This record gives sequence, C-alpha cells and structure tokens, in this order.
Amino acid sequence: MPSLTKKIPALTKKTPAKKTKKTGIAFRTAGALAATAALTMALSGCAGRDTTAPSAVRADAAADVQARFGTVDCREAKCIALTFDAGPGEHSARLLDVLKEKRVPATFFLLGERHIEKYPELVRRMADEGHEVASHTWDHKILTRLRPEEIREELERPNREIERLTGRRPTLMRPPQGRTNDTVHEICRELGLAEVLWSVTAKDYATTDSDLITRRVLAQASRDGIILLHDIYDGTVPAVPGIIDALKERGYVFVTVPQLLAPGQAVPGKVYR
Repeated sequence: MPSLTKKIPALTKKTPAKKTKKTGIAFRTAGALAATAALTMALSGCAGRDTTAPSAVRADAAADVQARFGTVDCREAKCIALTFDAGPGEHSARLLDVLKEKRVPATFFLLGERHIEKYPELVRRMADEGHEVASHTWDHKILTRLRPEEIREELERPNREIERLTGRRPTLMRPPQGRTNDTVHEICRELGLAEVLWSVTAKDYATTDSDLITRRVLAQASRDGIILLHDIYDGTVPAVPGIIDALKERGYVFVTVPQLLAPGQAVPGKVYR
C-alpha cells in the first residue's frame, strides 16, 4: 500500500511559501487510493481493536450523573459531532467564522509540523471559541509502522505544543488513516489519550465538489455520528454551512466529541467511534 507518510513532508518542505496548499495536494493526489483503503479498513472494524460507541459510554455512566458540558445532554438530544483533521490551514479561519456564526462547536484533530507551527493563533482561537483541540500526530506518520519510541514522539510533540498554546493538554487523538494496533493503544494509555475514529466520511481528500461532500455527509449521518472532514481542502469549508443547516433541520444538535460521550468520559487507550 502506498504511504502518505513520506510524501506529505517531501512535498511541503520544498516550497515553504505554499506549505498548506501543498499539503492538501499531497494528501489528495499522492495518497487518495491509500487513504481510501485505510478508511475502509477502519470503518469495517479492522483498525486493530473493537471500538466503543458514544451511546455505550453514556450508558456506563451513573443514571443520575449530569452531563458535564453545557446544557446539551446527548442521552436526550439527537447529537452529532463535526470533526476536522490535519489543520490548521489556510481555510481554518473561514471555518471558525462559519462555526461561530452557526453557533456550532467542533473537534479539531491537529497536525504539528507545518500546521500548529505555522498557525499558532488559530490553535488558540479554536480553544478560546469553545472547540475541542486534539491531536492528529506531529507529522501524519502511520503509527502502526513505527517503533514504540517513534510513536511516543509523534504523539507527545503536538500535545506539548497544544498545551503551550492553549493551556490544556489534549485528551483525544486520531491516528492517521485510522490505523492503530495494540502498541498504539498502550502508548496512548500511558500518555492519557483516547483514540477517536469516525462513522461518517465524505472522502473530501478526493474531490473539490462541495455539493458532493455535502451529499455524502447527509447520506451517512445518524444519531451519535462522528463526521470526518478536512479543513485543508478547497471543497470542504464551503460545504460546511449547508451540512450544518440540513442537519439542524433534521433535528440534530452539534456537540464536541467529549460532549457526545458525556456524562461518560473517554478512557485513555480505548478507541471510540
């Protein structure tokens, strides 16, 4: 299977002035087939471990425990979570404007090198505006192909930077391509990280058609859904307002991943979808 891991850095480091654009191109053109196969594996339960559904997390909480996050209680409300991978990027500020206008919280799984490093003010803004800031590793390396010490480095570096910028250390991570295994689980447990996969994917890395992205999300959306999008691609952010409006019309309430699990909590080393 072709790897995204080496191609992304190689393309982005050659022309620093256009790093984010190159990252998006590299994801789409060099890795679309590999990513499609990996996403299929993850969604079909081949990602290395059984996953836990949000409803199961909530059910495990004591019946009289109040949901900790705001006024939304997903035991009663029809909740769904928007998540964005691989940013921040050149489209992220516009996305934050949309989310603020629509009063929708999201969960951002951020990349370190060339993203957190390049857009620290957007990382702070995400946290300041009430979004959940989480990790998508430092350099998008496929964790299942790394030695344990390399996995730790991929996970610890973005955690340190996010904590430095926001004052809060991430408790969630998303493994690149959804690829994980027992070694990754154990290291995540040691680092206090739970792994979050997804139940809805628009495959926005393979198209710039915003209408198609919208249709794909709406066709797959269901209660307790975790929607995977990437704010680094040209077609994605323009699709977000329509996705939000259509799902609100269907009665959905948008929440972050921790809100989706509340009053239960994600357990480090476990995988959620």
